[in-house]
Amino acid sequence: MSKPNAIYFLPAYSFESIYGRDERDAIASLVNIRDEPGSPEDSALADSLAEAEIVFSGWGAPVFDDKLLARMPKLKAIFYGAGSVKNIITPAVWKRGILVTSAYVANARPVAEFTFAQIILSLKKTWQQVFAMKETRNWQRHDDMPGAFFGTKVGIISLGAIGKMVCERLRALDVEIYAYDPFISDEDMRSLGAHKASLSELFAICDVVSLHTPKLDETLRMIKGAHFSSMIQGATFINTSRGAVVDEPEMISVLQSRPDLLAVLDVTDPEPPEPDSPLYTLPNVILSPHIAGSMGRECRRMGRMAMEECRRYLRGDEPMHPITEDNFARLA
Repeated sequence: MSKPNAIYFLPAYSFESIYGRDERDAIASLVNIRDEPGSPEDSALADSLAEAEIVFSGWGAPVFDDKLLARMPKLKAIFYGAGSVKNIITPAVWKRGILVTSAYVANARPVAEFTFAQIILSLKKTWQQVFAMKETRNWQRHDDMPGAFFGTKVGIISLGAIGKMVCERLRALDVEIYAYDPFISDEDMRSLGAHKASLSELFAICDVVSLHTPKLDETLRMIKGAHFSSMIQGATFINTSRGAVVDEPEMISVLQSRPDLLAVLDVTDPEPPEPDSPLYTLPNVILSPHIAGSMGRECRRMGRMAMEECRRYLRGDEPMHPITEDNFARLA
């Protein structure tokens, strides 16, 4: 059988990050494809658009609306080598019955690893010890802020791909895992080794609370100042999801009045924070510039997943991580 026609549909910077030489060679063994990226404005891609049955894409992809799809009458599958497709997939895609897959699970892995590392550092009170030592110039550890794993509680908010991976890693530690997710069954909760808790309970009892909730209309400003006020002495809040899920002004107010708390923030709202944001100067905030997700060679993992989804599609197998009209609204 002849190989189907395909195109890389994303900016050059994403193409180079996501689809390395090994991934491109593997894709070329499956489909007929030009070994360079293109865009809707690329005149040299006009004929390829008309003939393309498969699209490989990633960060910076075009919006697949009626106008673009009219130029792609043969398109059957979009393999997205990155995470969220919220900003590029329109109802026109579902109307045409086009298969969409995402490599969000591959992108979830570095976020889970980053989170797990921050949980370990937080339980050992690493940042507090570092700040105290730098302020006092005293090499001795500060025993008034003891850190430990044994007997501590870690709370996970939302058990999507990242939350589940974090729970799996936490099971290697002597900690109790608590989780809040109204959409997961009790059986699945138990299989992850987690105790079911309400959102309020989770904040009130856990030494570390880690947020993994997607940004949806229903989740905007879901985490309030009252949640932070209820946290136990010396607790840590970690956010690697989206800044808009937190009521940031209320969080800042509590952090200003509760110097015992620590916030580890890889995301903010807006992003980056305004130049005069207290997040830059608060001594109990660790701020990083959205680095938890795939970076450097980690991005190739997503390209490899897009390739594998294509391989499965051509074999007639079910996709590993399909994005459907039903699950589109629930995913990040």
